[in-house]
Amino acid sequence: MTVDPPIRLGRAADAAAIAALSRELIEEGLPWTWQPARVLRALQHPETNVAVVDAGDELVGFGIMEYLDTDAYLVLLAVRRSDQRKGRGSALLRWLETAARAAGAERVRLDARRDNAAARSFYNEHGYHEIAIQEGGYHGAVDRIRLEKWLRA
Repeated sequence: MTVDPPIRLGRAADAAAIAALSRELIEEGLPWTWQPARVLRALQHPETNVAVVDAGDELVGFGIMEYLDTDAYLVLLAVRRSDQRKGRGSALLRWLETAARAAGAERVRLDARRDNAAARSFYNEHGYHEIAIQEGGYHGAVDRIRLEKWLRA
């Protein structure tokens, strides 16, 4: 049996670490749009959850979920490379999906880079389906794949 790592809501003090992980793992090769100030705004927004997982004193993963009318949008999800394949990303995703269900969301939508086969496989393994491709969707440089998962029948 696998035990999920402790997950907590993000704090303002986490903004710089979250931004750095986004830059390294999600926005690599693209303009850096999730800088600390933007992460801080997400942390403070009433319609957004930022969940984090720590290993010791260090933040090793995070997820940002926005809640819309009947959908939730997974804005970002990342786990430090050295901590991948240890269940931390899966635990973060389950936590955020549970929060989305509690908020009344019927489905979760997200976008992933077309060139990120590992992320696409991760989401497919968790029940997400690829529904659209937007060529050049990330700053005209990288294709975007839209995925979704229905939470309710």
